[in-house]
Amino acid sequence: MTPRLLLAPDKFKGTFTAAEVAAALGRGVERAGFAPPDLCPVADGGDGTLSILLTALGGTTAGLTVSDPLGRAVAAGFALIEGGGTAIVEVAEASGLARVSEAHRDAERASSRGTGELIAAAVDAGAAVALAAAGGSAMTDGGLGAIEAVREAGGLRGARLVVLCDVRTPFEDAARVYGPQKGADPAAVGRLTARLDRLATSFARDPRGVPMTGAAGGLAGGLWSELDARLEPGGPFVLSALDFDERLRATKAVITGEGRLDATTLEGKIVGEIATRARQGGVPCHAVCGQNAMSAFDARVLDIHRIVEAPSLADLEEAGAFLAANL
Repeated sequence: MTPRLLLAPDKFKGTFTAAEVAAALGRGVERAGFAPPDLCPVADGGDGTLSILLTALGGTTAGLTVSDPLGRAVAAGFALIEGGGTAIVEVAEASGLARVSEAHRDAERASSRGTGELIAAAVDAGAAVALAAAGGSAMTDGGLGAIEAVREAGGLRGARLVVLCDVRTPFEDAARVYGPQKGADPAAVGRLTARLDRLATSFARDPRGVPMTGAAGGLAGGLWSELDARLEPGGPFVLSALDFDERLRATKAVITGEGRLDATTLEGKIVGEIATRARQGGVPCHAVCGQNAMSAFDARVLDIHRIVEAPSLADLEEAGAFLAANL
């Protein structure tokens, strides 16, 4: 029996969820006359991680009212898996950039308090472990808002906190690297960087220079410093939960992808991780994207055989059919 194709795309940020991308590719594969593929939408520990893990592992969701990045009341939720022993909190649910319209973004005012309120609610629900999926955040507050919210609610009370990080950026670079996309002009970036430095010196342990502490505007570093959180690369964690390596061994080829492919794809992004695992396993890897800015050299480094730009769902369906027919 011919092994099925493995379709493992990430989201196209701001456009399509990973599940929508996988489904469109799958329709194209089947339309081309191939067996139904193995749909394995993935995430890197950023926004979208909650839905991916909840779908894969099963569980329940709970909702509550929390603070958005500007302190406004919003409805948000978290998931409980493994019989309620583990909670999944997505930073973007409460503190995401998508929560604030472009006209109202305020990089210096934005707070992570809502994320702390979700973590506290997960602890109240009985979770022994809280997984915080960092990514897609609106703030650069070093996690101060979240730390205060957790402490005001009574602390972690023996629960363990794990931050799934979608970047390796250290704490001190969070404002410089990600501040502009959150609405910070050069002057604001300077002020935010100075504020992060002040926070770093006040924390129980200094997060500067530690990989991944800059995730979610320094939230990862603040939680690591003050609440003894463990930091983990989000992509490998999610792939492990999805039994990705076993599914990779059972396929003849894998198709991955994300909204934009560029040099950063080699710096810990999920597409780079999947391509590397495919190369190591001797499985051909292809990619789809909304925009391809990756150099031919970088594509060869990752051993991605074909890259197809597919900015719409119809294009993704066509790409699925084309790649399946040209493996």
